[in-house]
Amino acid sequence: MKGRDRALLAWAAVILPVVASLPARAEDEACRRGISVTGRAHAIQAPDFAEVTIGVEARAGNAAAALDVTSKGVAGIVALGRDLGIPAGDVGTAAVVLEPATRTVTRPNGTSQDEPDGYRASNRVTVRLADMGRLGDLLRRALEAGANRIDSIGFGLTDPDRVEAALQVEAARNARTQAASLAEAVGAHLGGLCSLSTSRTAVPMAMQASRAAAAPKRVPIEAGTIGSSAEVTATFAIER
Repeated sequence: MKGRDRALLAWAAVILPVVASLPARAEDEACRRGISVTGRAHAIQAPDFAEVTIGVEARAGNAAAALDVTSKGVAGIVALGRDLGIPAGDVGTAAVVLEPATRTVTRPNGTSQDEPDGYRASNRVTVRLADMGRLGDLLRRALEAGANRIDSIGFGLTDPDRVEAALQVEAARNARTQAASLAEAVGAHLGGLCSLSTSRTAVPMAMQASRAAAAPKRVPIEAGTIGSSAEVTATFAIER
């Protein structure tokens, strides 16, 4: 290769990277004077499953007797789940507690003191129910089967990721609409996307209950709704 040709190639090696970087620099400049907006989307829908924690609590003179009473009651609840066609995987132990019980005794001199008074046991199971219409029957029949506690009732969505994905798309469209309106208002043209970040919040509505006594009729339960929302923060380039 001649010296002149080698010199031309050397200059080309210097010039080409500079030329190639010009579009990137122009794009960076467009993003620096870009528009940042937050798009939002919200949806309210009925839950499609319920989750209830049901338990049995008992006191007895010795630990084994107290635990036997709760175990018998929980066995009835588990059997009820089978009768209602609830999958075995949707019925699980939530907690088993066994502890000494005490009672307060007042002395003739007016002082009081805690003394041993047998044992207290509790056994709780969590039942997930897809057939929401049977929730009231489940609670009533659980009490008939031996339960004497309903500790919590919650509601949720089986596929929250699908709801989240749809809301994020809607929020992204909302962000672009906002950015386009702002660009038009200042006499500019909206360019490409420079950055994008997302966030999501889902708030289920739940009910709480403490001790429950036997109920002669179906327990009335209203599931309410679940509110889900998504936010998308986006920056778009501005083209003059």
